[in-house]
Amino acid sequence: MPMPDIYDEFVSTDDGLSSEQAQKRLSEYGRNELSAGKKKSLLVKFAEQFKDLMIIILIIAAILSVVTSGGHDISDAIIIMAVVVINAIFGVYQEGKAEAAIEALKDMSSPAARVKRDGHVLEIDSKELVPGDIVLLEAGDVVPADMRLIESASLKIEEAALTGESVPVEKDARNLVSADSGIGDRINMAYQNANVTYGRGTGIVVATGMYTEVGKIAKMIELADETETPLKRNLNRLSKVLTWAILGIALITFLVHILRLDTITQEGVLQGLMTSVALAVAAIPEGLPAIVTIVLAIGTQVLAKRNSIVRKLPAVETLGSTEIIASDKTGTLTMNKMTVEKLLTNGKLVDASENISLDDMTLRVMNFANDTKVSQEGELIGDPTETALVKFGQDKAFNLSSELTENPRVAELPFDSDRKLMSTIHQLADGQFFVAVKGAPDQLLKRVSKKLVNDKITPLTIEDKENILAENHALAHEALRVLMMAYKYIDVIPDELTSEDLENDLIFAGLVGMIDPERPEAAEAVRVAKEAGIRPIMITGDHQDTAEAIAKRLGIISADDSEGHVLTGAQLNELSDDDFQKQVEQYSVYARVSPEHKVRIVKAWQNENKVVAMTGDGVNDAPALKQADIGIGMGITGTEVSKGASDMVLADDNFATIIVAVEEGRKVFANIQKTIQYLLSANTAEVLTIFIATLAGWDVMLPVQLLWINLVTDTFPAIALGVEPNEPGAMQEKPRGKNASFFSGGVLSSTVYQGVVQAALTLGIYGLAIAFPAHPGNYDMIHQDALTMSFATLGLIQLFHAFNVKSLHQSIFKVGVFKSKTFNLSILVSFVLLAAVIVVPGLNSIFHVSHLDFYQWAMVLAASVSVVIIVEIVKAIQRLVAKK
Repeated sequence: MPMPDIYDEFVSTDDGLSSEQAQKRLSEYGRNELSAGKKKSLLVKFAEQFKDLMIIILIIAAILSVVTSGGHDISDAIIIMAVVVINAIFGVYQEGKAEAAIEALKDMSSPAARVKRDGHVLEIDSKELVPGDIVLLEAGDVVPADMRLIESASLKIEEAALTGESVPVEKDARNLVSADSGIGDRINMAYQNANVTYGRGTGIVVATGMYTEVGKIAKMIELADETETPLKRNLNRLSKVLTWAILGIALITFLVHILRLDTITQEGVLQGLMTSVALAVAAIPEGLPAIVTIVLAIGTQVLAKRNSIVRKLPAVETLGSTEIIASDKTGTLTMNKMTVEKLLTNGKLVDASENISLDDMTLRVMNFANDTKVSQEGELIGDPTETALVKFGQDKAFNLSSELTENPRVAELPFDSDRKLMSTIHQLADGQFFVAVKGAPDQLLKRVSKKLVNDKITPLTIEDKENILAENHALAHEALRVLMMAYKYIDVIPDELTSEDLENDLIFAGLVGMIDPERPEAAEAVRVAKEAGIRPIMITGDHQDTAEAIAKRLGIISADDSEGHVLTGAQLNELSDDDFQKQVEQYSVYARVSPEHKVRIVKAWQNENKVVAMTGDGVNDAPALKQADIGIGMGITGTEVSKGASDMVLADDNFATIIVAVEEGRKVFANIQKTIQYLLSANTAEVLTIFIATLAGWDVMLPVQLLWINLVTDTFPAIALGVEPNEPGAMQEKPRGKNASFFSGGVLSSTVYQGVVQAALTLGIYGLAIAFPAHPGNYDMIHQDALTMSFATLGLIQLFHAFNVKSLHQSIFKVGVFKSKTFNLSILVSFVLLAAVIVVPGLNSIFHVSHLDFYQWAMVLAASVSVVIIVEIVKAIQRLVAKK
């Protein structure tokens, strides 16, 4: 919009608003701050933890177990409710990410702003700014609101946190840009929370508070959909399956009991109902939610030691199912630090790592024509491009401080966006003056008449100019930001220092190519991700050429890729959602994108049924981080906003750490799957044993015995399985995907047949104990021995079966029978607790068991060990079939 129209639009003048106007607009538009989202109370957060179907089933089971026992047997209910409450307490700590992100955004706001009010320059709280205010900016300021620039003098603003572009943007108040231009291309605008790195400017406030670009991001964070994690989906799916299965078993058991009654009485019906409920409670793996929580918590501790801080427990498991890693470029895949990479100097193209003479004129000019300051701590302060040049000099042992002492700066022509040059004049010991000039190659080359090659100064020919431009083009094609260095010697400083008088008849020294380089470990991380079946996607606000070059260097797209796998934000705007959805798989790199684009890209991949991880460190990344299945923030360079919107934060900002986290996530899922297989096969065995015995009219196990088996075998071994080490080759497998369940990959069939085998072996031992009694003729002893043997068999079978579950398809002898000390200890403790109630005097009367002789123990052990032999045979057959 032209300048006069801006003033008319906001009813303002060069002298700013009057105090009366400002007060009226403050009432109309509100304070220049971000609105706080609705905060949940601790009680509400706690109550929300009871929404999961598995938790609801457990609570209903606890209530029914108390009701049907007439309030006499509450042990099951106490155990179940303890598990539920502990699980809820864990969950409360994971709430409030959106609130944290909004608070962080509020804290970023500038505390003061210099404005024109009533024709005077005042310093006011930035929260009092209103549309139409005239704001003054200078180097070091934080832009307090969104504004249209009306004046700019060598103004540069760093917008990396908002746009992702690593280089400060040169602003030009006179430039008119199209309405559909991306944020990074609006060079006549300044945005809230951006940093002024150079020059000065004046602007008219066009948006405050929630209407600014940062405010729009805050709104997007509030409105972003909370994606359901794969773990939550799987647990809900499991809960539904268990619900119907348990209801079916309970109903059949109840009907069989009723049918077996000679006369239907109230007492008989109640007894049948109690038996059905008891069986249903036994079928529920009540320890599963707690064990899953423990496994995830242990996973977070492991990741914390490896520089990944998990803010939300299910994120650990979600990592393992990741299929797409949509990564921000600046500060995530790259160093977020401009670095000199190549030089054309003294007629030769050299790599930045090569040795260079301290007398090299390109080196001297880049350090002299430079406004970088060095703090007392040795930190370089200034424009990132200029600090990169000084850092290069430091790396080459160029002592800038000493050189400036010997050759002090006596005059200068500052950089401005019109001529795109900067010149400094230095006093030499011989009385002459050294003029150092740096700037844009296309502009500076027009002012050069000579060249320095092989330490000789010669006239610059047309051919030389063409060669220099060709070298400049070649460096730019590699996405390097190129600056030209030139110089000359003069005897007298002109009275009137102008570009026409000073910046002419220069000697070409060289070209310097700079880039925000990729992180050293990022390329290897990308390779490992691809090997694991994960597709890395780069999303950046930076220029297309830069994004494409970095993507090729990292291997995100191949070096010889020429099929246009890069999409810009402007091109994305032209695509409808349906058209983009059809094309989304074609693109691996997105450039010049806005926050809305990032969310759109993440959603498009999610619509392809992919599990998407989004990494980022800027304010502009926050909505997409929250939208993604797992948002990954950066701990060092990341803004508090991005951290608050993330599920996980990388403490070392290392992209490679994500791959470590993915590996841990895959291990967590595999271990939860093992735990579920173990618990459900054990519960299946218990249910089938009691169910079949009920149908047959047998009394194979007392409730107290079943409870003890549940307590002993469902606790320690299940937790130990949850912390098993990763199986070999876990990172060579493809991601399991969003639709994979805990029962996929053969777990369901294994759970069923292994439960059937355990039940058959238990019932077989009971039958043998009855058929071949140790105390013939004594019915009570025969029955007690049979009860004890079936109790011992079912308990020991489950402990031996825990070894089977260490791997779904591999032999336990290949995985390592006794590899895990934690697992070995858990089996030993469980065995001692199980055996103690049989062999320790006093306990056997409590549990209604008898002492077994050698032959009875031999039968129990033989049946228990046989479950390992049977499962090993089945696994061998499965591997053989899979090979064929």
